[in-house]
Amino acid sequence: MERTFVMIKPDGVQRRLIGKVIERLEQSGLKIVAMKFLHVSKQLAEKHYEMHKGKPFYDGLIKYITSGPVVAMVVEGLNAIERVRMLVGATDPQKAAPGTIRGDYAQHIGRNIIHASDAKETAEKEIKLWFSENEIVDYSMADESWVYEK
Repeated sequence: MERTFVMIKPDGVQRRLIGKVIERLEQSGLKIVAMKFLHVSKQLAEKHYEMHKGKPFYDGLIKYITSGPVVAMVVEGLNAIERVRMLVGATDPQKAAPGTIRGDYAQHIGRNIIHASDAKETAEKEIKLWFSENEIVDYSMADESWVYEK
């Protein structure tokens, strides 16, 4: 099974959408194997968004992601990265399809509710940045035989 990193951003937390986001992930058959609620430090934010350093929106992004609590998660499932990205929708909510998290709940690209890793390498890096190995729980769900054909 593949793992990916997902973060409900400060606007998603402040708008009380944590439960709705988690429900969408779980109802699709994905499994949460790690989760924490935290204020992001400036140092962690800078490491997470280092690929955007020097871009015009970088400082605002760091200020925003550290402005309130987030929910960080490791999500597991078959093709988890691609499936989560489909559930999340386009980065710009104005282009996100109805039925996606961003399409249903977000209005502006700067307040798009959720982050999800975009590739296997990114997921591995982000998971290691946000979680230690002992924070990730390996377990089986009672309904796995109904979700996955073995």
